[in-house]
Amino acid sequence: MSGDTYKIQDQFGYYFLTITVIHWIDIFTRVDYRDVIVDSLNYCIQFKKLEINAWVIMSNHVHLVGRVDAPVGMSAFLRDFKKFTSKRILDLIQEIPESRKDWLLDKFGFEARRTRRAENFKLWKDGNHAVSLQNIDALSKINYIHMNPVRAHLVASPEHYLYSSAIDYAGGKGLVKTEVI
Repeated sequence: MSGDTYKIQDQFGYYFLTITVIHWIDIFTRVDYRDVIVDSLNYCIQFKKLEINAWVIMSNHVHLVGRVDAPVGMSAFLRDFKKFTSKRILDLIQEIPESRKDWLLDKFGFEARRTRRAENFKLWKDGNHAVSLQNIDALSKINYIHMNPVRAHLVASPEHYLYSSAIDYAGGKGLVKTEVI
């Protein structure tokens, strides 16, 4: 059990999601790892009926606003997304020059052994902080997502952050196919 009180009740509803790296480890400081997330989101849009309305990749978590159409459902998407991205990022840690390689593998390996929720390494925290947008203003969540890099002092303006859908809302085209609302 994840202990996450934010449950996905409607598999095909719109959600604000936060997908977090264990212990808030700053893994997405490298472009290689961020690109795994971008490529996986685009794959899921094309082949798993994912619709993304907003997204951002921060140093240790990912925010999404979106939904998944039938027959896949949100839980199946999240399970597959986390499994694939975890495996690919852990492979990259061992393939590319990574100064934190031993430390990262130790942390992810320890968490897998501690929780017994993964075979060798555990990258993502259990749960997804899924907040249904059925009775919530989606634009406030989208604004929150887009302001994350500004609050983190990474950019002065949201649309200047490459790993976000803010550019799509400013009239440009971002890295992930986004359905602007």
